[in-house]
Amino acid sequence: MNTKQNSTRIIRKLMFRLLPVQILLALVGAINGIVSGYFASNYVGIDAMSAVALYSPLGMLLVAIYTILAGGCVIICGKYLGSNQQEKLQEVFSLGLMLSMAISILFAAAFAGMSLFDLTGIFTKDAVLRPIFNRYLLGQAIGLIPLFLGNQLPAFLSMENRGNRTMLASLVYILVNIILNYVFVQVLRLEEFGLSLASSLGLWIFLLVQIQYFFSRKSLLKIRMGRFSWKRCSEIVRIGFSGAASTLYQTVRGFIVNGLLTAYTGSIGLSAFGSANNIMSFFWAIPGGMLAVSRLLISVSVGEEDRQTLCDIFKVMFACYIPLMLAIDALIIVFAGPLASIYFKDTASLVHIWMASCLRILPLCMGFSIMMMHFACYGQASNKQVYVNVLSLLDGVVCVGLFSWLLIGRMGIQGVAWANVLNGVVTTLYIIFYACFMKKRFPRSLDDLLMIPEDFGVAEEERIDLNLSSMDEVVKVAQQIQNFCKDKGIDDRRAYLAGLAMEEMAGNVIEHGFHKDNKKHSVDIRVAHKEDDIILRIKDDCVAFDPQERNKITAGDDLVKNIGIRMIYQMSDDINYQNILGLNVLTIRI
Repeated sequence: MNTKQNSTRIIRKLMFRLLPVQILLALVGAINGIVSGYFASNYVGIDAMSAVALYSPLGMLLVAIYTILAGGCVIICGKYLGSNQQEKLQEVFSLGLMLSMAISILFAAAFAGMSLFDLTGIFTKDAVLRPIFNRYLLGQAIGLIPLFLGNQLPAFLSMENRGNRTMLASLVYILVNIILNYVFVQVLRLEEFGLSLASSLGLWIFLLVQIQYFFSRKSLLKIRMGRFSWKRCSEIVRIGFSGAASTLYQTVRGFIVNGLLTAYTGSIGLSAFGSANNIMSFFWAIPGGMLAVSRLLISVSVGEEDRQTLCDIFKVMFACYIPLMLAIDALIIVFAGPLASIYFKDTASLVHIWMASCLRILPLCMGFSIMMMHFACYGQASNKQVYVNVLSLLDGVVCVGLFSWLLIGRMGIQGVAWANVLNGVVTTLYIIFYACFMKKRFPRSLDDLLMIPEDFGVAEEERIDLNLSSMDEVVKVAQQIQNFCKDKGIDDRRAYLAGLAMEEMAGNVIEHGFHKDNKKHSVDIRVAHKEDDIILRIKDDCVAFDPQERNKITAGDDLVKNIGIRMIYQMSDDINYQNILGLNVLTIRI
């Protein structure tokens, strides 16, 4: 296996290791919607399901806002993590949480006020549906604070390699939500208010399980009250907005589609499409989890200016993520009828027939969306604001809104479903045509399609990428590094030290890290010549090991003990160690 193939293998392994936690996190909201929909349609009535559908655009607005905050914080923090700026990392982490808290309190107060004073006429004029919607909205207001904060923390837990805590919080939330829905709706007969209250109280549990870690001694990230500048809020929003703009536009799209469905298909169409979206939200958790993993890795890669890793992320997306999603899409289409029966058991009813027809069409857009979201995320991290905002506007509202308006009169509810598929086709063409325009030619590689700047990172001729899988290769690779340094005009002393540093540090990983478990490991090495410095980066997927800690621990011991590590620290200009998303990354500047 060559070096590039091994690099892709490491990234693929990392992405799929992080994926289950992120999918489970995305499933929290989806399962909440499905559970609410199930109890609404089976124990409250079809009007309650209409209330859930009416709330959907508002819920999408909240998702857009907390995605802006979480996305902006994660991208900024990822760059600081990649460049090892710990103090700035702590500042943005704390500021993001405080900003989320403030905004969630404002929305909670607004929702409660609209509900209690019957100010929801802008959402529905129906005299029967409106009080039902008011009660549902009040229950949702109670859970807005943990909704915002709880969706900030998972990315930072992943940064600290604590994704299992998010998984635990998600499982606890799902269990609590089901139990509370049964108690509030079926036993206590709280109807619509019980539906939303169960979800809100579950979100508080979800938050508490996660946030307690950041108050423990184990956490590297600390919540620092007052030790940040509120002026940086605009930076978080600016960077986060482009990535979440599509979700924000989907809020507008939701209102447009609801209006078209009400006008052309009535409450039955509104309930059928809303129910189909509820079921689809369960499966949308998979692309959502994929994007959450990629967002972390993309932001760190941009911070490190690591062109190879950046391309590897997209290779995994095309070769693994999209084919996996297409297989799942096929299953949704095959089982569309049984899935519709979760909400509407009468298979002969119009609402069941319409819902099933939507479930046979909507999955076709998911592969397109995975591609679109990844390109938008990279554009967001690399400050391609115009590109991302146009892409988000097309995906979020223009295409679906326009195609729905054109097709619903001729095709009914199926026209709205097909509008989502056509939206995916248009956004894919936009990505390709924009790259053609910027590169003045048809894209020939991922570099071209991503429009990676020529000065991004270190030029290929100024670096070498190597891979080690056994101790027998260490001496040979050390000699390759020395020869590379001499070819770049580096003096003999520093060339020798570069080879020695790799031999000592990477050899230590192979000797100790490879045998800690029964898994297959490798060491990925990059040597770069930049501004007359030699930068040596050693990356591995073994257990966490900080050579600086070993250097400190043995400082007063026998002089020959760990002499290699001591010598490297004495002779190098700068050494930084980080454990990023479960990978050990050691950078040595000589």
